[in-house]
Amino acid sequence: MDKTFKVIEELINVDISVRGNKLFIRGEEDRVEKAEQLIQEIRSVNRDGYILKPEDIASAVKSLSEGKEISVKSLFSGSIPISSKRRFIIPKTENQRLYIEAINTYDIVFGIGPAGTGKTYLAMAMAINAYLTKQVSRIVLVRPAIEAGEKLGFLPGDIAEKVSPYLRPLYDALFDMMEIDKASKLIERGIVEIAPLAFMRGRTLNDSFIILDEAQNTTNEQMKMYLTRLGFSSKTVITGDITQIDLPAGKKSGLIEALKILKDITDIKVIHFTEMDVVRHKLVQEIVKAYERYEKRTTEEQPYT
Repeated sequence: MDKTFKVIEELINVDISVRGNKLFIRGEEDRVEKAEQLIQEIRSVNRDGYILKPEDIASAVKSLSEGKEISVKSLFSGSIPISSKRRFIIPKTENQRLYIEAINTYDIVFGIGPAGTGKTYLAMAMAINAYLTKQVSRIVLVRPAIEAGEKLGFLPGDIAEKVSPYLRPLYDALFDMMEIDKASKLIERGIVEIAPLAFMRGRTLNDSFIILDEAQNTTNEQMKMYLTRLGFSSKTVITGDITQIDLPAGKKSGLIEALKILKDITDIKVIHFTEMDVVRHKLVQEIVKAYERYEKRTTEEQPYT
């Protein structure tokens, strides 16, 4: 627990020391109470067999510091086992926990929000878990293959080479959760399929877990086509950031239209993520802050013309 104590000391601004079997926490009263609550819940989670990483603890501290009535244990108990790597994917915010709960409950779930909130990553973890626990017989990962106005015909290579750059983020998430050899074999056997959205036309996907990523870059026609591919015993998660639309001017986003059209269907769940759900490496956070300070300083120093 030594590393855990150091993380808590740094994040909550308290001093923690251990003497024999006694734990001493020094600091302002409200901070001591938060540290005590967190340590008790971490111990409870550890007894249940979970190993918490520093970033998991940091997320819990963030929730507590915002005054949210949230049980750290409940946050971590929503973890997703992906036994192929003997790992658990743990939701780091309340919205991430609600997202996982929604995917477990509903056959169609929309995850809307900025990059870095775990929309695609958590959906991928749920898909892998569904396959490993025999809830589905295959995983289909889909992305629009036209972004920022580029068309496949203008790119070099055959169709596989043309679409590969667009699908790379899905491969990266898959290989992060499964051994590359095992994942590659599943892809070769067609159990895991990674394809551009255009390849979905005319198909009906039964007994599948389907993820549509970057859905803000679908047209209304493409979104309707995709949603009607869902077959029996299947589940789909649709992710996107409606502030980052790369469609040509004049084209409406199929994701935005779908959220309006489907809003009254109670068996479809929409989870909205915010900037508060963005989970970054500590150094990345510091880099972002440094750039913000630099840009602010540069703007202030620039003379008016």
